[in-house]
Amino acid sequence: MNNVLIAGGIALITLAIYTQITIFAVPPIGAVPEGRTIVMLRLNKTKFIDSADAMCVRIQGYVNLICRGMTMGAVLNATTILARLPYSETIYKISTGGDSYTR
Repeated sequence: MNNVLIAGGIALITLAIYTQITIFAVPPIGAVPEGRTIVMLRLNKTKFIDSADAMCVRIQGYVNLICRGMTMGAVLNATTILARLPYSETIYKISTGGDSYTR
């Protein structure tokens, strides 16, 4: 019985994290040359693992500097940032489906 309760509690916590948190990759660009990985509260247009480039592709079908900058600014200003971590190319590539977009 205790194992069932523990497993249920872990499942509930995992579900809460998955639906309430976004891991947002900010690739190295001029303003942030080392890049960042941001853990933040999820917005209605963000996914669990996301990036400005992935959002631009979803919204307009391609990435350009204007969309990247506007999306990054809008997302980061509209949410609560929980943690700032070093850049992870793996997280970035998961967000874009394996694609990379140049600076």
